[in-house]
Amino acid sequence: MSRPATTRPRIAIAGATGRVGKALVAGLVDEPVDLVALTRTPDPARFPATVSQRAIDFDRAGSLADALQGADRLFLAQGSSPHQVDNEIALIDAALAAGVRHIVKLSAAALPAKLHPFDWHAQIERHLLASDIGCTVLRPTTFMDALARAGRDVAEDTWGGAAADGIVNLIDSRDVADAAKAVLLEEASTDWQRAFQLTGPRAWSMPAIAQELSRLLGRTVQYHHRSPDEQREHFVSAGVSAFVAEVLVGLDRTVRESSLQENTSTVQLLTGHPPRNLADWLVENLALFGK
Repeated sequence: MSRPATTRPRIAIAGATGRVGKALVAGLVDEPVDLVALTRTPDPARFPATVSQRAIDFDRAGSLADALQGADRLFLAQGSSPHQVDNEIALIDAALAAGVRHIVKLSAAALPAKLHPFDWHAQIERHLLASDIGCTVLRPTTFMDALARAGRDVAEDTWGGAAADGIVNLIDSRDVADAAKAVLLEEASTDWQRAFQLTGPRAWSMPAIAQELSRLLGRTVQYHHRSPDEQREHFVSAGVSAFVAEVLVGLDRTVRESSLQENTSTVQLLTGHPPRNLADWLVENLALFGK
């Protein structure tokens, strides 16, 4: 679908209420673009008044194409769930039908292990790359925000897991949003099909994070080592669903095996600023850990 050169680009955002989506909307709202948030339940109070909202219903494929009419760029992100593959593929197909020129997909690091949600993202990427549409795939490592789940456990000295002494390069979700913003503001291309690996500035082990928390909190923080089965039971006994517990134990495995330790300069190249570091994130969120 061609557009006059003077037309403001219209960017549709699927996943606008997620941690990356919220930061992306905040970063784009003052740019010369028209923003459309795709949502199951539109709410005028949820976004700035300049952000349009269009309702989508994954049980009605027509609603997806209708919501995407007039958009030439789509940011694609859905929360991890058993429906993620079907939902994202449906949005890709709807974008094709609506004439969207370029899709920016929030994916995950490519791993050989058949772990959720990594294998789901791989399925979606295969469908996207086989489609006749331009796309950019963003593959961040694990988010720093995942540590927020440990806040209560740190405060109660029950934090631990099955990550052993493995290392992981955690990334701030705001850096992922900044990278997505940079790509979405480029000229929308129907030809590019590319992928970027996004990381933080360095890798950490869980015991090293415990040491950093100890320094910041002024008290000893420990990371208690558990087997995968013990960690699964810990989550379930805390009221976490079996599905989520399995995903989290799988994430521990990626850390234990140091599968996500790489360090890239991609955030700097795309955004012009270095990736935020974990120590600063911990300072910003210290109240989560009982300070």
